[in-house]
Amino acid sequence: MILLLQTMKRISIFLLIAFCINTFNSTAQNTRIKDYNNIGWYAATGTFHFHKKWSAHLEYQWRREDFLSKWQQSLLRTGINYHVNSNLTVRAGYAWAETYNYGDYPLNAFGKTFTEHRLYQVATLTQRNGCIDLTHRFLLEQRWLPRYASAASVKPEEWLYLNRARYMLRLQRALKGKTLEDKEPYIAAYDEIFIGFGKNVNENIFDQNRIGLLLGYRFNSSFRIEGGYLNQTLQLGREIIGRNVFQHNNGFILSGIINVNQFK
Repeated sequence: MILLLQTMKRISIFLLIAFCINTFNSTAQNTRIKDYNNIGWYAATGTFHFHKKWSAHLEYQWRREDFLSKWQQSLLRTGINYHVNSNLTVRAGYAWAETYNYGDYPLNAFGKTFTEHRLYQVATLTQRNGCIDLTHRFLLEQRWLPRYASAASVKPEEWLYLNRARYMLRLQRALKGKTLEDKEPYIAAYDEIFIGFGKNVNENIFDQNRIGLLLGYRFNSSFRIEGGYLNQTLQLGREIIGRNVFQHNNGFILSGIINVNQFK
């Protein structure tokens, strides 16, 4: 446990330093292209316990541009959780993402819709500080993205392997009392930073950052919903006319969270 916490601390420091360096360099150069988009993300997440220590994770996110009318991304994530104790959960799994042609500067250089495959590992640590519930999520992703020879290509000529590290800090507070009970509302805020690393990383060592401000409602220990404002700042992995491209995506997120646990 102590070793894991020390590792998490090192990862957090690395991510913070990388973000600060990238922000400084980008500000100093002041050559970035900005692409603004309106987004709406809709998510359903389920945790299904089949043992006191083990559970299955299933998640689908329906991500839209112009709030609802156009596709941005379709994301399916699955995994197996091991609950080390009441405060620490680790997970390993697979994710499939379909990213569409959106914005003035699409993620794919040829404006193609593309499929991405991921393996990932997660450690989620929860703690309480007064009336605030804190969640630290550390995530590593191994990603395979297609590379096309031309806009006319139907199949990719190769699959590019990329690594990415993510750290999310979430703060949550009950609105009625010090602890969140059934049939009560809550507020939450989070920030998540994404850092690309490895030999195939391009312009986007700083990959993206997400900020969420949420209002939620807990119906019972098995089901809650939350929604609110979402900001996504994303850097493309390539340059346009020698300039870095940053998407500034603003909108809202709506999530339903299920936790089925008969082993309590």
